Amino acid sequence: MKCVVCKRGTTRSGTTTVTLERDDFTMVVKDVSAEVCSNCGEAYVDEKTTRRLLRSAEKSAHNGAQVEVCRYAMA
Repeated sequence: MKCVVCKRGTTRSGTTTVTLERDDFTMVVKDVSAEVCSNCGEAYVDEKTTRRLLRSAEKSAHNGAQVEVCRYAMA
């Protein structure tokens, strides 16, 4: 797909690091599957993966975590 940020590059399969923050909670997830722009590096994570990341962050925050750093693992 054409990158909506730089409008020059096209995306290709790759990985990215996603950082989620809310109040006093921060979660960093490395090696998340994404479509990455070949020009500017903007990453696009699909809806299924995004839902999974948000559920995981909600669970960790609910359990009292303040900072969590992990590697993405496909189910």
